[in-house]
Amino acid sequence: MYKAGVLTISDKGSQGQRVDASGDYIVKVFQDLDIEVARYEIVADEAAAIAKTLALWADSGGVDLIVTTGGTGISPRDVTPEATRAVIEKELPGIVELMRSSGYKKTPTAILSRAVAGVRGQCLIVNLPGNPRAVEEYLDLLLPIVPHAIETLQGRFGEHV
Repeated sequence: MYKAGVLTISDKGSQGQRVDASGDYIVKVFQDLDIEVARYEIVADEAAAIAKTLALWADSGGVDLIVTTGGTGISPRDVTPEATRAVIEKELPGIVELMRSSGYKKTPTAILSRAVAGVRGQCLIVNLPGNPRAVEEYLDLLLPIVPHAIETLQGRFGEHV
């Protein structure tokens, strides 16, 4: 299997003023699927702190997948996409296009998400929204492609003809 990191971006959560329902949900889903949660942290909506954590975790080799939750909207404090773009080497727009398209069918405002997905080294990084219901829906879309993406990043698949 593989190892994951869960990074929640929340000003109130980082100050202990809000329960991390989305991060807790992701951790539980991963544990139920026997995905080892090697890292879990809550940071404030600060681009430098988010980027530093993403880079540190991805570069450590200790995680194959980082899922963030929160900070993907259009409010002034939402900076997760910018922080993610600052550290990824390759963007994977298809992942977030699928999430937004699917989300729009249930909640038209889902199209306002600015989430990003990409690769740093051999680590897949995906932004999810902070809403627990959206996290549940988007994880269902994401999880089937994760094993193939990680195996490809780690060179376990050969050339495609």
